[in-house]
Amino acid sequence: MTVVIGRETDGDAAPTASLGQYRALDGSEGAAVELDLDRPHAALVVGKRGYGKSYTLGVLAEELARTAGVAPVLIDPMGVFDSLADGRQDPPVEVDVVPAPTVAPSMLDPRAWCALLGLSPESGAGALVWQAARDATTLGDMQSAVESSDAPADDCLAAANHLALAEEWCVFDPDGLDRRLLGTAEATVIDVSGLDAAPMNAVVRGVAEGLYRARVDESIERLPWLAIDEAHTFFEGVAQSALETILTRGRAPGVSLVLATQRPGVIPEVAISQSDLLLAHRLTDERGLAALEDAQPTYLSGTLEERLPTEPGEVLAIDDATESVHALHVRERETPHGGESPRSSETTPAQ
Repeated sequence: MTVVIGRETDGDAAPTASLGQYRALDGSEGAAVELDLDRPHAALVVGKRGYGKSYTLGVLAEELARTAGVAPVLIDPMGVFDSLADGRQDPPVEVDVVPAPTVAPSMLDPRAWCALLGLSPESGAGALVWQAARDATTLGDMQSAVESSDAPADDCLAAANHLALAEEWCVFDPDGLDRRLLGTAEATVIDVSGLDAAPMNAVVRGVAEGLYRARVDESIERLPWLAIDEAHTFFEGVAQSALETILTRGRAPGVSLVLATQRPGVIPEVAISQSDLLLAHRLTDERGLAALEDAQPTYLSGTLEERLPTEPGEVLAIDDATESVHALHVRERETPHGGESPRSSETTPAQ
C-alpha cells in the first residue's frame, strides 16, 4: 500500500515523489509515502540544523528531476546541492548546476531597484535610479541615463555610485537566466553561495519573477517547482515580494514553491498560512515553534511540539489537502548529500 500526500483525489497515473515510509511507534517502517507532483503546491520544510531539512530538499529535487512535465529549480545558498549532478545513478539525475548566476536587470521593477540599493524613491538619487530602471533594460543603459541626466550633480554622483556597486556584483546580464533556460526538464541548481545578501536576493527575485511570468503568459509548458534552501534569507530582501506572489497567486498558473528553513519564526506569516504541506523535522527554537503553532490546523491532535520527531531523518508531514498528519522516515538519497558538516576525525592531516 502506498499513501500519496498532497492529493485530494485518486490519480494512479499522475506523477508522485517517493518521500519515505511510515514510522511506527516501535521505530519500524511501514507503508510507502509519496508526494503529489501533479498539481502545484506550496510546501514548507523546517528543522534545526543537522536533522534533515536540506536532505529532504535533496530527495525532492531527485524526484522532480525525473518527473515529466515539471521544471525544477533549486536555489542553493550554501553550495551543497551540486552533488545532485554526481552522475553515478542509474538512471542518472539530470541536473544543470549554475555556479555564477545572472539575471536581466529588467526583472527588477523600479521600486525593487531602489530597495536593492538602499535608496528612498523620494530622494534625488533614488528618483534617478527609479527613472533609469523604468526606461532602460540593461545596467549599462541605466548608468548612461543617470550620467546624462540634468539632475543636481550630487544626486547623479550618488546614483552612479550605487549602480557601480550593483555592477561589481556581476549578477546582472540581459542574457542571464530566463524562462527558456529555467523551464527545462532537468533540475537547475542555482548556486548563490558566493554572493552577499543583496545580490543573492536580486538573483532569486529575477528567477521567481521570471518563472511566475512565464506561466502567466504561457511561454513555458512545464510546471515550475522553485525550491529554496535557507529561505528566511530571501524574505529579508528584494526577493520577498516575488516569493509572496507565488505563495498567494502561484497555484492558478501552476507554480509550486518549496521553502526550507531552520528559522520559521522569522519568515512572514503568509509563508506558513499559504503552505498546503508542512514537513517538520526536529525543531527546538521557541520562536519558530510558536509561529508554526499559531497556524496549527484543528485536525492535528495534541500540540505540534508534542508531535515533532526527535531523530534525524524523521519528519512530521501535515497535509492540508487531505487534512491528515503523517509520521515518516525520509528515504535515503541516491545522490551524495553535501550538507553534512566535516569532522576532524575524518581528516588525515600531514604529520
